[in-house]
Amino acid sequence: MTEMATTTEKNAGPALATGGQTHHLEVRRHTLRLEDLPRYSRSLLKIRIPIVVTLAQKRLPLGRILEWGPGALIQFDKSCEELLELSAGEHPIALGEAVKVGDKFGLRIASMLLPGERFQPVAPSKKEGLGHVGPPAR
Repeated sequence: MTEMATTTEKNAGPALATGGQTHHLEVRRHTLRLEDLPRYSRSLLKIRIPIVVTLAQKRLPLGRILEWGPGALIQFDKSCEELLELSAGEHPIALGEAVKVGDKFGLRIASMLLPGERFQPVAPSKKEGLGHVGPPAR
């Protein structure tokens, strides 16, 4: 029988207001080991999907867009300090801040948008690596 790591984080879950007081719900997170998953699940985890970081969005009339040329300035309503949205397969999954990694762009995840019960980190086994999975090493 294989053990599954379980961590409990108090005061990290969603807030619940009752009777003028705010209580934080206990969040239980499990880290599944890759070798504990059924073979078909492991094969699904190897599918490559596009991930996109969205800086800002805006809807404009097509006629206005056709007026643009080199040097045109487009202003967005989003503050420069707001978090960026990370999407996987056209589904928003996280919010994060832009960071510099060497001379490249990176995204430090600040929060996950997926419901907690649907998002469980999977730790790769030593023999079956999936690249970097989980939080960055410090």
